[in-house]
Amino acid sequence: MHTHNRSFLIFALLAAAFLGGSLLVAHQVQAAKSRVFTGIVKGVAVGGYDPVAYYAMGKALKGNTEITAERDGVVWRFSTKENRAAFLADPEKFAPQYGGYCAWAVSQGYTAKGDPHAWKIVDGKLYLNYNRDVQETWSSNIPANISKADANWPKVLN
Repeated sequence: MHTHNRSFLIFALLAAAFLGGSLLVAHQVQAAKSRVFTGIVKGVAVGGYDPVAYYAMGKALKGNTEITAERDGVVWRFSTKENRAAFLADPEKFAPQYGGYCAWAVSQGYTAKGDPHAWKIVDGKLYLNYNRDVQETWSSNIPANISKADANWPKVLN
């Protein structure tokens, strides 16, 4: 009986190690994040806000659920058909940097949500941050933080 228990224990430990390793690999495969952050509204970029409005109106403006476009596997919402047309003509110009993830987090080597209300346009590019407090920290040295984030992007998605 003692040998039987030891054999069972060894089998159980090997099975647990195998399953744990399989789960770890599965978790790592799932860990790769989307290039566009959609954590505020599932499947929707910029939390449903109009990316063109930041440039055209200088403010965060919710997009209309009926004026949309699909790009990079996610839905983008717009407040006007003109904004949608502008985005589709030059999406790289209007899409937030780092897929809408927090610019400060990316500069530090990880990802966090980008808040549509914590934004800034720098050299014609839109940057979102986790919240306004984080944005203030990021803003203390924008050129260095952008440089660090550029070096980390898109590696931080893995």
